[in-house]
Amino acid sequence: MNLTRTFATTGRVLRQLSHDPRSIALMLIAPSLLVGLFAWLFDDQPGVFDRLGGPILVLFPFIVMFLITSITTLRERRSGTLERLMTTPIAKADFVIGYAIAFGLMAVLQAVITVTYAVLVCGLEVEGPAWELGSVAVVDALLGTSLGLLASAFAHTEFQAVQFMPVIVFPQVLLGGLFMPREDMPDVLYEISNWLPLSYAIDAINAVTAGDTEWDVWGPLLLIFAIMLACLALASLTLRRRTE
Repeated sequence: MNLTRTFATTGRVLRQLSHDPRSIALMLIAPSLLVGLFAWLFDDQPGVFDRLGGPILVLFPFIVMFLITSITTLRERRSGTLERLMTTPIAKADFVIGYAIAFGLMAVLQAVITVTYAVLVCGLEVEGPAWELGSVAVVDALLGTSLGLLASAFAHTEFQAVQFMPVIVFPQVLLGGLFMPREDMPDVLYEISNWLPLSYAIDAINAVTAGDTEWDVWGPLLLIFAIMLACLALASLTLRRRTE
């Protein structure tokens, strides 16, 4: 991997995004609107948003970043852009990491906006510091980015990229601990949930909202970070130049 080529790819992706206001709005505004809708839904039930708002705060950015990243990367391949880039000295790792950095920067901005909106506007109350809440949201959005890059390496069309959601996203939402504590699940489902990275993001956000010790927060995040690196490495190995 060459850092100059990687950052050149990052710059190119950011320039492309700057000319796509709909994608920017989807990444930066949609999660906050969804969190606000969720808070409004339970406005007459005190304590519900404080209990579920944390997991919801990591759920929406995860899904949005997965969709945007997988579809945008696949579009690059189908349009022949990646094939033309591969005729230059750029390596697949430069392409994947460059994309990861670009969307990672958007994920950071998205997390700051969403957490600020949830705390200041929606009134989300947490026992832990707000910056830890933001850190978990950032890592979770980056997880969605890395999984989106991995999914794009196997999809042939944008529709197929969306079809990966029932395989990659929905099981993690159902078994991540959002609807019921993971330890209360049947044994088989609990063991499956231990292999799903979103479970650890929800564990970390629940630790922040409960004001638990630092390792309860940073332990799951370190594991998620390792999974992200593995996804990016696998994406760079399986990325094809062009989809016919």
